[in-house]
Amino acid sequence: MKNFLKIIMVFSVLLLGVADSHAQMIQVKGSDTLINLVQKLAEEYMMKNPGKNIAVTGGGSGTGVAALLNNKCDIANASREMSLKEYEQASDRGITPVTIVVALDGLSIIVNPDNSVEELTKDQVAKIFRGEIRNWSEVGGKDMPVNLYGRQSNSGTYEFMKTAVLKGDFSGKMSRMNGNAQIVAAVQADESGIGYVGVGYVKDSTGIKVLNIALKEGGEYASPLDKIKVDTGIYPLSRPLYQFVNGNPQGDVKEFIAFELSPEGQRIVEEEGFFSIPQEYVGLNKKAGL
Repeated sequence: MKNFLKIIMVFSVLLLGVADSHAQMIQVKGSDTLINLVQKLAEEYMMKNPGKNIAVTGGGSGTGVAALLNNKCDIANASREMSLKEYEQASDRGITPVTIVVALDGLSIIVNPDNSVEELTKDQVAKIFRGEIRNWSEVGGKDMPVNLYGRQSNSGTYEFMKTAVLKGDFSGKMSRMNGNAQIVAAVQADESGIGYVGVGYVKDSTGIKVLNIALKEGGEYASPLDKIKVDTGIYPLSRPLYQFVNGNPQGDVKEFIAFELSPEGQRIVEEEGFFSIPQEYVGLNKKAGL
């Protein structure tokens, strides 16, 4: 009987240990643009804090926000702002979304290196992805059709392009890929291809050309790889990259986000090809207690 009780006690302790480990697991879900960066940040944080556990998964910004609204994650990664509809759903469910900016992105328009086009205006980018410009000769390139590569509708980058750049809908002929890496691979293999990806996916990529973009005809053409041009908005496809939490972060979640925003965390942001947050977003993060 005593041995049986000892076994029960040991089993109970093991169960408590598993439960405690599960309780400490920070769940991060969402943006494909952010997934590699946040995985790297999580790895560095866990190395410095043994016993802390973070799981980072993708699926798109819409998937991350939905998980937050359904209490399925602690942090939602997103490459876009939450929509009014999502805020209304949050209110109905007793969720109080708090916005944190963790990095800055210069959304990059990429083509194959054999494409002679070097630059486009924002309006030309919009016309291309709406399907109004269908041949590269219309923008100074070779006489060949334009092949479009973009994201699925659950992607925050898809939504950003649609609302901030196209101000309309994508061409029905656009090939919809599951992630940034797939778009890069498709453009590498297609001389006529054009796609859009987060700047972190072009820094070390070979076999693609990153186009310079101007806000309008006669304006300054700028590269998404130029931090100053991205910070100041001269590069017209600049955007913040977000994390959303339910209420001001507390405990382990707050500690991890504080690490992301620390000088060390922002150094990792730069190493991964994105840009550290400019001063204008520091104030926003302070509102979240960070």
